[in-house]
This record gives sequence, C-alpha cells and structure tokens, in this order.
Amino acid sequence: MATDTLRKTSSASGDKPTSLFEFWPTWVMYSPVALQWVWLSLRHRSLTLPLLANPNLPLAGMVGESKHTLMSQARGDCRQAILPWVYHQRDDRDPMEQARQCIANANEAGFSLPFVCKPDIGCRGAGIRLVDSEQALADAIAAYPAGAGLLCQQLASWEPEVGIFYVKDPHTGQGDVVSLTYKHSPTVTGDGVHTLQQLVARDARAGALAHLYEARNRVDWNRVLEPGERKRLVFSASHCRGAVFENARTDITPQLTARIHQIMSDLPEFYYGRLDVKFSDIDALRAGQSLEIIEINGASAESIHIWDKDARLVDAIRTLMWQYRTLFTIGAYHRQQGLTPPGLRQLIRHWRLERRLTRHYPDTH
Repeated sequence: MATDTLRKTSSASGDKPTSLFEFWPTWVMYSPVALQWVWLSLRHRSLTLPLLANPNLPLAGMVGESKHTLMSQARGDCRQAILPWVYHQRDDRDPMEQARQCIANANEAGFSLPFVCKPDIGCRGAGIRLVDSEQALADAIAAYPAGAGLLCQQLASWEPEVGIFYVKDPHTGQGDVVSLTYKHSPTVTGDGVHTLQQLVARDARAGALAHLYEARNRVDWNRVLEPGERKRLVFSASHCRGAVFENARTDITPQLTARIHQIMSDLPEFYYGRLDVKFSDIDALRAGQSLEIIEINGASAESIHIWDKDARLVDAIRTLMWQYRTLFTIGAYHRQQGLTPPGLRQLIRHWRLERRLTRHYPDTH
C-alpha cells in the first residue's frame, strides 16, 4: 500500500503500523478531558463556558454545527480561500429534480460536476462523497431526510491535504497555528494477480484496518486490479475511516502562521478551530501559498497530530487537555464581555439533531 504521500510511504517497512491508542474507543481517550471539564466547570462556575469560545457560532461549533452557517460568515481573504459551495435543503420533490437544481446552482457559483457532496451538519467524514453525475447526486440527496441540509462543493485543485489547528488570543487578537497534520489517503496499486482484498491484507497497517476499507469498497473488494491500476481506499480523509495522519508541526513557519492569521481574521469572532486545507506542495504550504480551504471546524475540532502512529499517549492526553483548558479560557473572556453561556438543553438538542441526521447519511467512501 502507498499513501498520497508527502514524506510517508508504506507502513509495511517493519515499524509499527498504528500507535498503541490510535483506535481506542473515544470515551477512553476523553475520560481525562471529562474529569478536567468537571474541575474547570467548578472553578469557573459554569458547565458550558467553552460554548462561548466562538461567539458567532451556535455552541461555538461544539456539536450540531452548520458548515454553511460558519463559512457564510467569511469575508475577504477567508471567503476567497474557501472552495466555492452551494447549499441545498432536502425537500419533498423528486431527488432527480433537486439534483438538477443543485447542479444549476453550482454552475452559477462557477463550478460543475464532478464535485463533493457532504452533509451541512455532520462530523468525522460521515456522508461525504464524490459525485460525478446527476444520478449519483440524486442518490445522495434521496438518503437525506426532509429538511436536512447538504453542501455541493468544488473539487480542490490539488490532492495533498493538511489539518491546521488555529487559536486566537482574545486579549491581543493574535492568532497562532498550534498544530499541523498531513492527511494521507491510502492507495493500492494493482498487479493483475491479487484482488483488492489481498492487496490490502499485504500491508501491515491496511490489513489491520481492512474492515474499514471493505465497508467502503465492497464492489471492488474481490476484484483483481489491473497492473498499474491505482485504487484509493477512502475519499474523505478522516482518521476513523482509515486515513493516515502524520504530525507536521515541524513545517509550521512564520509565513504560514501569518497567512492563516490573515485568512482567519476575515472570519468574525472566530477564536478556536481547525481548517482542513488542500495545498499544492510542501514548499507552498510552508510559504502560506496556494491554500484551498475545504472545511472549517469549531470548538469540537481536534489537534489531529495526536493520531500520528508515532505519537505518545501522554502527549496526546496533554494536547487534548490543553485544548479544553483553552476553550474555558476563551469562554471566560467572552463572559467578561457580557455574553451568557448557553444552557445544557440547547447542547443536548443540537447533539440529538446531529446524531439523528448522521444515521441517514450515505456512508460509501
């Protein structure tokens, strides 16, 4: 197996394919964070103070976040950096009719098929798919419940992708890139002899995660790939779907930090989150050039370098705990400015909405 590489190639070279904790249940990794949350809540006398971190977003983007609502607030450099998209709300019309409307709206926005279709409210890559025809888009729309929103977004110019975690100090207004992570999409190359299943099994890491790849490649799973045929195992570069994350913090430069701060200064009242960005090459990334934002995540975002296979558990836990201390600190600042933390009912309502919608999303990639 190979990845869409920047530095890292196959994991079959003898070193460990995954970290000790990389695929532990979420509740295990976040147990220390939960305990810290309780302690900080007592200290700050508010259980929901972090939900003020990004004041212009409902619940600061912690759960049930609308991608359309967030990105629509962007202006200037930020709006220019985000790949064009159109929003559509599923209605009772025939899905094919709705697909044609989406395509027409996309054409007006300056892009056309193929493009990416993804839920407006969703997380961890759920429901993201590449659509290349009216029928494929209609099939995607048909899976959504009435009233649910979806986005159609232009394909990026480049394949490499990076997660950029950004935090802005509300006291000084200065923003900083605190984490940088390459997101590799595993790919296998056919030899005319082995099936996709066999090619995956031959790689140490991919073989350990075969259940993730089989679920998204059922049509080709038992097919012999032609010599030289490349097969991308996942479309959405999400860790829980089998993408490979590589810590790239050594590539954070003053130029990149300055450019990201410039971009994010044009997203009003945004202090904490992660940008998922496509870029042309490492030199351009370091220089803060040729960046295409495909998504911006709010308060629930992670510094995803912790999922590098060489990460240490103690460092990962420290990073997560630092993140949530930072959320409390930013929330406390905004409370001092007169804002009131939202209630638990609102948090639970948004969580239930996201959970209910996610059950409907087509999960084929």
